[in-house]
Amino acid sequence: MKNGVSRFSPAAFAAKVSAEGKQDEHEVRVDEGGAAVTLADADDFERLAGEIRTYLSAPRGMTEDERRQYSETLNRAVLGFPHEREQVLAVIEDRLIRLRIHSLPGFKHPYGSLAEALFAEVVGLNVLELVLANRSGLEEIQVVGDRIYEVRGGNVGLSAYRFGSVRDVERIQQNLVLYNNDRINPRKRWAEVMLRDGSRVTMTGFGFTSSPTLTIRFYTVRSFSLAALSKPPYRTLSEEMRRMLLAALKARYNIVLIGPTNSGKTNLMKAMIAELPDDERIVTIEGRFEMMLGRDFPSKNIVEYETNEEDEQHGAAQAFKLALRQSPRRIIHAEIRDDDANIYVRACTRGHTGSMTTVHANRLEDVPEAITDMCMLDGRGMNPERLTKRIAEYVTELGIEMKLMDGRRIISRIGEIEWKQGEVRVREWAVFDEALGEWRYPNAPSERAAVWLKEGMDPNE
Repeated sequence: MKNGVSRFSPAAFAAKVSAEGKQDEHEVRVDEGGAAVTLADADDFERLAGEIRTYLSAPRGMTEDERRQYSETLNRAVLGFPHEREQVLAVIEDRLIRLRIHSLPGFKHPYGSLAEALFAEVVGLNVLELVLANRSGLEEIQVVGDRIYEVRGGNVGLSAYRFGSVRDVERIQQNLVLYNNDRINPRKRWAEVMLRDGSRVTMTGFGFTSSPTLTIRFYTVRSFSLAALSKPPYRTLSEEMRRMLLAALKARYNIVLIGPTNSGKTNLMKAMIAELPDDERIVTIEGRFEMMLGRDFPSKNIVEYETNEEDEQHGAAQAFKLALRQSPRRIIHAEIRDDDANIYVRACTRGHTGSMTTVHANRLEDVPEAITDMCMLDGRGMNPERLTKRIAEYVTELGIEMKLMDGRRIISRIGEIEWKQGEVRVREWAVFDEALGEWRYPNAPSERAAVWLKEGMDPNE
């Protein structure tokens, strides 16, 4: 007993449970110091769940890689991966056997065993278990307060399931952050968890958002080729557009992609990267490892940077400086942001052609100006019109616009981004006609582009 408060002891509790029948199930329990404490059945379960949660969160393994793998197993178990769930359930069962606890007298639960009841409390996802039971086409789960939304085939819909209270959401959040040595508390009201397979969990708590939120984005892409994306069931682009993109890659165009969240930008970028020679040095710069190129293309010569803007020594600016000294043939920047816009522009205009990035913009015509606005934030006093012209001509040479349409991710436009008569224009090579449900090809490439593309064309295509 410490400061008049008794602490829960698994050993003492196990000894008491083994003597069940000798006293009423709601009577006295014994703490680790031999003092008597009174606990209701629900409190017993809550204390035991806390012991199991602490036991699971303790590092496992002799090496750093083994400990990382164990943490990954816990994360995947929480997110509903069957194999890992079986592994963690077995760990809980083994722990109960070692504690000689087989049941809690008087405690009723709907599960097959006490181990399963504890699993549901410290690892399980409550009603999200029912959502995960149908994983077919499930791309994302979005939780706001006690409401649940499901994203399937790019479409968001209110789930038939709902949490009983926000406390259940907060418990899941605490499990996830605990197993990642992170935290959500009044000082830090958010957290992110990233799994090796690319699945990502983003969480916010009370005070940062009006209600607790939990977003689980699953890694679902299995194919990384333009040929696969040009055929059913994807049909993201046409066969003619596939040939266009192959020629543009070989001609080392600087390419920019735009489109709303979940419209397929990353998938298309990876499909284009798959077409590049394996020995060509590629450097990627991301705020979070999402593309996972090293994992998906183990034979490619890839250096991957994960930046942290809160740490100056490991921010995007430092990553670019180092990347430019590592002899990259192409730079793949996941998304241009304010702090690194100038560096990316300099990279594209100083010999690193064939680079790719994404930008938040509504139309391809808006992209050069959007990048200019970001570049101007560093206060260098540059001429905005000259800078926009330079970006249009050398940084965003080829634009690709993505769209989500009836659950299908498509390229809605491909075009040269040009500077003509003092403004940005887009010479459209391909446009998706929504009325026809097919692509049109309104313009041939410009004379300048035709020369480049001819050099990059495969004579067998």
